[in-house]
Amino acid sequence: MSGKLKVGILGGTGMVGQRFIALLENHPWFEVAAVAASPRSADKTYEEALSGRWKMDTPLPEAVKHIPVMNVNEVESVASQVDFVFSAVDMSKEEIKAIEEAYAKTETPVVSNNSAHRWTPDVPMMVPEINPQHTDIIPFQKQRLGTKRGFVAVKPNCSIQSYAPVLTAWKEFDPYEVVATTYQAISGAGKTFRDWPEMEGNIIPYIGGEEEKSEKEPLRLWGNIQDGVIVPAESPIITCQCIRVPVLNGHTAAVFVKFHKKPEKEQLIEKLVNFKGVPQELHLPSAPEQFIQYLEEDNRPQVALDVDFEKGMGISVGRLREDTVYDYKFVGLSHNTVRGAAGGAVLCAELLKAQGYILAK
Repeated sequence: MSGKLKVGILGGTGMVGQRFIALLENHPWFEVAAVAASPRSADKTYEEALSGRWKMDTPLPEAVKHIPVMNVNEVESVASQVDFVFSAVDMSKEEIKAIEEAYAKTETPVVSNNSAHRWTPDVPMMVPEINPQHTDIIPFQKQRLGTKRGFVAVKPNCSIQSYAPVLTAWKEFDPYEVVATTYQAISGAGKTFRDWPEMEGNIIPYIGGEEEKSEKEPLRLWGNIQDGVIVPAESPIITCQCIRVPVLNGHTAAVFVKFHKKPEKEQLIEKLVNFKGVPQELHLPSAPEQFIQYLEEDNRPQVALDVDFEKGMGISVGRLREDTVYDYKFVGLSHNTVRGAAGGAVLCAELLKAQGYILAK
């Protein structure tokens, strides 16, 4: 393993699990040592378990083809092979909560892509550029779990990545009311067009649970730690509609904002392009050098042109202009399975390693 931390992927055969596998190929700090999935995949090689269902646009890495898939429910066995795990399991919310805490109690840190623990009061939910200080809650969680090194950390929903960083960059202007409509790719549902042909040429104006997540999760990112729990911020008020569109990768958001301290357009753009966080300061391996880019062209950002900005870890913003009802409106774009899912979780793990929370066993 040449000094790299040993990683397990829980739910490694699903789309987000596959994205973890692809992103961790040749990672300088982490190396995949175990893949776990449902009992029906157990005891097959990873390549056999996929059975032609590899959904990434890069080849299946040679290093994982012959890894034997383990039963994700055999917690002690999987945990004994790794230093920490990424979680992308497909279970009910209560089952996910239980299994992630079970792994944590084996003294195995869990960095989760799932929503189950996003509102557990002592679990940090992070976009590392926005709220790296929320890792300070981990000692309180360890005390509750009775662990010394095991804990759960999560990343937020993919739908908020194209506007929550923007609003964070504009925090000094005190945004207080936000309307956002997200146009979400089918990979957010774990699908390709081969899996979901009825999405071709179609729009579905409903994605279960997305609107509540899109409205509430940014407030938790902007919250504060008080008495061992994370207390969400109270503003801005956000209202959302979430729409499924016939795009493979890339969530676009059309956003309207009111400010208590109305800025000039040039001030807003300056704040976007200069916005950096701890990942950029520490030069974490997955951190985009330019977190947010602003595009001047009227027809940008576009999924086809911009979704892979900074290898999918950057945010693209355009069409910033004054509005007749709100103060300003803009369009944001993020890669939903890279920054919004597996890549965001990998960046969280890099931050946790840099802060000393994830160590070799």
